[in-house]
Amino acid sequence: MVSPVKFSIFIKTSIYLVGIVAFVWMLFIGQSIIVPLLFATFIAVLLHPVVDLMVRKKINRIVAITITLILSFALIAAFSIFLYVQISQFSDSWPIIVEKFTVLIDQSTRWISEYFNIKPEKITAWITESKNDMMSNGNSAIGSTLMSFGSSLVVLFIIPVYIFMILYYQPLLIEFLNQLFGKERQTQVRVVISKIKNVIQRYLVGLVLEALIVAILNTAGLLMLGIDYAILLGVIGALLNVIPYIGGIVGVALPMMIALVTENSPWYAVYVLVIYYIIQLIDNNFIVPKIVASKVKINALVSIVVILAFGALWGVAGMFISIPLTAILKVIFDHVESLKPWGYLLGDTMPVPNFLKIKIPIKIPIKISRKKKS
Repeated sequence: MVSPVKFSIFIKTSIYLVGIVAFVWMLFIGQSIIVPLLFATFIAVLLHPVVDLMVRKKINRIVAITITLILSFALIAAFSIFLYVQISQFSDSWPIIVEKFTVLIDQSTRWISEYFNIKPEKITAWITESKNDMMSNGNSAIGSTLMSFGSSLVVLFIIPVYIFMILYYQPLLIEFLNQLFGKERQTQVRVVISKIKNVIQRYLVGLVLEALIVAILNTAGLLMLGIDYAILLGVIGALLNVIPYIGGIVGVALPMMIALVTENSPWYAVYVLVIYYIIQLIDNNFIVPKIVASKVKINALVSIVVILAFGALWGVAGMFISIPLTAILKVIFDHVESLKPWGYLLGDTMPVPNFLKIKIPIKIPIKISRKKKS
C-alpha cells in the first residue's frame, strides 16, 4: 500500500497562495462577463416574487417574465434618461464653473502671497496652468463619463437576456444544485438557497428605499440653500451613499465644491456640510437600522475591506455588489461546519469579554440553630 505524500506547511501555503492569485486573476480578466451576470442574478432574485405571483395567476411563465422585465427596465430607462439630461446640462456649465473656481483660487492665492511672501508671478502662472488643466481634464472627464454611460446602456441590452434566462431556467438551476450536493444535503441546500434569496431581496429593496429617501433629503436641503444643480447633486449623493462609509464622503464633497464656486460666501459650503451631516445622522440612526442594516449583518471592518478590494478588482461596479456578495458568503459559511469561523468573522456579533465569563463563587453563611437542653 502506497503511503500518502505529506507536504510541509510552506508547500501547502504556497499552493494556496498560487490558487488564490490565479482565482483573483480569472475574476479580473473575466469581469466583462462576471459583473453583468452578477447584476442580472441579483435583479432576477429581486423580480422572482413578481414573476411567481403572475405564474400563480395562471399567466404563462414566458409572458410573466417578459411583462416584469418591460416594466422594470422602463423605470430604469426613465431614470437613466433623467440622469443623462442632468449631466449634460452640468457639462454645458462646466466652463463657467471653472472660471468662477479660478477667481476663488485667485483670491485665496493673493492672501497666501501676502501672508507667506511668495512672488505673485509664480502664483499667476500656476493659476493659468491650473485653469487650462481643469478645462481640458474637466471636459475630458465629463466626456468619458457620458461615454461610459453610453457603454453601460449597451450592457443594459445584455443584462435583460441574462435575467430572462435565469428566471426561466430557475427550476433547472435549483435542481442542478440539489444533484450537485447529493440527496442527503438537499434540505441544507434548500435552506441556504432560501436564506440567500431573502438576503438579496430584502437588501436590494432596502437599498432602493434608502437611496430614494436620501435623494429627497439631499435635494430638499440643497434647494433650501439655493445651490445650483441641486437635483443632480442630491441624486448623485444618494447613489454614492449606497457605497458604505466611502460614498458619503465623496457625496458631500461635490456639493461643497459647487457651493464654493457658485455662491458669494464660503459659508454656504459649511451649510452644505452641516445639512449633509444631519442627513447622515438620520440615515445611520433611523433609515439604515430599520431598512438595510437589519437585513445584512456584516461588520464595519469587513465592509470597508471588501468595498476597497472589489473596487480595485472591478471598479465602481465592484463596490456596489461587494456587500451583497459578502452577505451571500456569510450565509454559506454559517451553514458549513468547517467554515463557520469565517462566517463569525464576517458578522457583527461581538464576543463576551472573558472577565464577564468568570463566575465568582459566593459563599452564603448558613446559621445552624442549636436547641438548648432543658
